[in-house]
Amino acid sequence: MIECAVWWATPLPNEASHLSLLDPLEQGRHGNYRQEIDQRRFLTGRVLAKTVVGELLGLAPGEVEFDATCADCGKPHGPPRVTGASVTFSISHSGDRIGLAMADGVPVGLDVETATRRADDSLISYALSEAEAAALAGLEPAAKSTAFFTYWTRKEALMKATGRGLKIPLQGITLSPPGEPARLLESTDPALDPANARLTDLDPGDGYRAAVALLTDAEPKVTERWWTPPS
Repeated sequence: MIECAVWWATPLPNEASHLSLLDPLEQGRHGNYRQEIDQRRFLTGRVLAKTVVGELLGLAPGEVEFDATCADCGKPHGPPRVTGASVTFSISHSGDRIGLAMADGVPVGLDVETATRRADDSLISYALSEAEAAALAGLEPAAKSTAFFTYWTRKEALMKATGRGLKIPLQGITLSPPGEPARLLESTDPALDPANARLTDLDPGDGYRAAVALLTDAEPKVTERWWTPPS
């Protein structure tokens, strides 16, 4: 049994007490966002992760160091990792939801999306395999949107767990249909093997869809909770 803990949060304000927890590279990324809400989402993800990881490792949040070096170009915009520890985590945010998923020694990927947008035909053809698109045929617009973003968050979570992101073609992944337990059925990419991939749908609240993926052959025990920021 693999344990995976998921925390949900809402955007923190751009206050000095929170900003002080960012290292110089993170402060640079924070400042590069043009919209304040994007700054706050980034800030919240880092503060949330440093607080939770710090509690696990017995460190103050400001003592937790992340390595976000991109494996392809060497720049500091890749998925963050904990320096010198086996803990793995993934951060995702959309709208007013920021999420953190954490496991130990197992690749993990988290995705959350606002599900109030319409899923038009171009988006469906871009993201879904033929079997998945057929499962959406004939659905009313609201049901189609919910089903599409169920597929989308599951796929994004899987791709994040591999560390390769959108380098894996979305259409090359086929998942179980919405309404059934989340499973990877087929993959054309060797980074994803149905025998070693586990998916769980999450509950981030009304208007959102979310999923977490772990690359393991063990069944996961996933818990969700809301995070209270340090005062």
